[in-house]
Amino acid sequence: MLSQVYRSGFQPFNQRLLPWAQSTALSRYHRVQPSAIRHVRSWSTIPFITVPLNRAHGKSFAHRSELKHAKRIVVKLGSAVVTRGDECGLALGRLASIVEQVSVLQNQGREMMLVTSGAVAFGKQRLRHEILLSQSVRQALHSGQNHLKEMAIPVLEARACAAAGQSGLMALYEAMFTQYSICAAQILVTNLDFHDEQKRRNLNGTLHELLRMNIVPIVNTNDAVVPPAEPNSDLQGVNVISVKDNDSLAARLAVEMKTDLLIVLSDVEGLFDSPPGSDDAKLIDIFYPGDQQSVTFGTKSRVGMGGMEAKVKAALWALQGGTSVVIANGTHAKVSGHVITDIVEGKKVGTFFSEVKPAGPTVEQQAEMARSGGRMLATLEPEQRAEIIHHLADLLTDQRDEILSANKKDLEEAEGRLAAPLLKRLSLSTSKLNSLAIGLRQIAASSQDSVGRVLRRTRVAKDLELEQVTVPIGVLLVIFESRPDCLPQVAALAIASGNGLLLKGGKEAAHSNRILHLLTQEALSIHGVKEAVQLVKIHAGPRFASYLTFSPSEVKSLRTEYGDLELCIEVVDSVQEAIDHIHKYGSSHTDVIVTENEQTAEFFLQHVDSACVFWNASTRFSDGYRFGLGAEVGISTSRIHARGPVGLEGLLTTKWLLRGQDHVVSDFSEHGSLKYLHENLPVPQRNTN
Repeated sequence: MLSQVYRSGFQPFNQRLLPWAQSTALSRYHRVQPSAIRHVRSWSTIPFITVPLNRAHGKSFAHRSELKHAKRIVVKLGSAVVTRGDECGLALGRLASIVEQVSVLQNQGREMMLVTSGAVAFGKQRLRHEILLSQSVRQALHSGQNHLKEMAIPVLEARACAAAGQSGLMALYEAMFTQYSICAAQILVTNLDFHDEQKRRNLNGTLHELLRMNIVPIVNTNDAVVPPAEPNSDLQGVNVISVKDNDSLAARLAVEMKTDLLIVLSDVEGLFDSPPGSDDAKLIDIFYPGDQQSVTFGTKSRVGMGGMEAKVKAALWALQGGTSVVIANGTHAKVSGHVITDIVEGKKVGTFFSEVKPAGPTVEQQAEMARSGGRMLATLEPEQRAEIIHHLADLLTDQRDEILSANKKDLEEAEGRLAAPLLKRLSLSTSKLNSLAIGLRQIAASSQDSVGRVLRRTRVAKDLELEQVTVPIGVLLVIFESRPDCLPQVAALAIASGNGLLLKGGKEAAHSNRILHLLTQEALSIHGVKEAVQLVKIHAGPRFASYLTFSPSEVKSLRTEYGDLELCIEVVDSVQEAIDHIHKYGSSHTDVIVTENEQTAEFFLQHVDSACVFWNASTRFSDGYRFGLGAEVGISTSRIHARGPVGLEGLLTTKWLLRGQDHVVSDFSEHGSLKYLHENLPVPQRNTN
């Protein structure tokens, strides 16, 4: 591992220093922290992980999942991130956490660069201290220590504060990075360093040399001499960018150094579609070039020169130059300790800027459409929901040729890839479609008495009545295996119960699912709720895929569920041992006992803790259609709020309606005029004809 590290360009700390700085740096560390320098000299013995990171620069990453391949990364720390709430001094705990994350990534073999604010705040703290000390001494000499007047601190000029704070800020960074055996180097720049060709080449060469020696460059605008920002040539084109704050500096540096990723940390979670403080502000997960028109920018942060609008302009400029960008919150106590590493790991943090816009709506947008459509669906009359389901049943038979043609494509593509039992599930036929249509019409009939049904009525007190009524759950997400006939069944149940629906079918049934979904939306359109059912663009990663159990497993254990005409036989000594075996290895789905002994059978039925327990009957009866539920979403093995085959009733929840006449709780106190009755009232029966 060590030899590989050296071949990759890593060197011990005392070999990584630039020749002109080596003796100075070593003597300074020896004087300030002798134990630390001894630790640094043994750096080569510290084990760490190196990751293969080879990527040709030129095009930004299209998806968050690709960010883990980023080799060269710029982290921009906004003033609000490194500055304390009183704007005088640094947020040391937050800064230490950021340094730790940068160090972790650096020690993985990545090339990290920091663009940091904070010199002005650090200098302001030092200058205020000096001014207060000077004033107190003068007043003590003239007035005596017992008669000190209230001391007024003059307004401090920003350039003076920067000059006083830059050395202290860098010394702090050096001390923090030393704890991780990493060397840091400071580079102060102005706009001229990028527009003067010779200076630009010098800067570029210095940065590349530092990165080659595994040193973290810490870059900042030289606020002690920088001129006021000029509005001309502001972020126009790849070759022109005015460095007027650290946002534009970070973008220019990222493109200049051909970095893979720019992380901009601020005091907000990311980019919102309206100012973050407004009630309807919504965090934008992915931002695409051209979306600026849909965003309303607010004011800038409490400190610093730029606001969110400046960050977005800089981010889009960097994106155009081939660098991926994420804007995220670096101040939130719950996430700041891992925000940088989370972003690099591809987690959904902040706003990700991407040039690749999906052809259709995102999963989040589909979920919103399903919720909105579901709410409209719930407001329809029962007869209207039933009409939609009847129309869908008619379409299944009227459009059978189109459906079977699409299913034939699925079967041809699956031939040789799927086992015979799965091919049978995938196959549709005229008889299957006719059975589906019959089941859907049963659901339509039962939907007349579903949403809004009164379950309980209570007279709490005189003229104060309480009702419990059924209401839709909201939005359902149903992932189903290679059975396209599930789609219309589940859709009909969602429609009957007034729920929005997100459907994810197996890719082996893509053609069949597509035509069935189109027919479902056609049926929904007759009452203007087409978007209530969505077929979702979900891809499972290796870890998520390992959790899916939709296809038969060939694991040779007592827990194997074969999904075919196969079974495992085991011998037990008693019915109780059989029950214990089921509870240990079973799925709590459906279990059956075959016996002529009624006493044994009843014992089994009462003691097996499964959703369905049968006596002398096939487990295949565990089905919503065979139970008379019309169809099913699936078999629930949980205990709340539905168990067993989940039909229409399982897709509803309840809410409480209280109707009173100016009732207040104080009327029911010990000295109040009313008493609680809690009388059960008859539940009205709805006419289902």
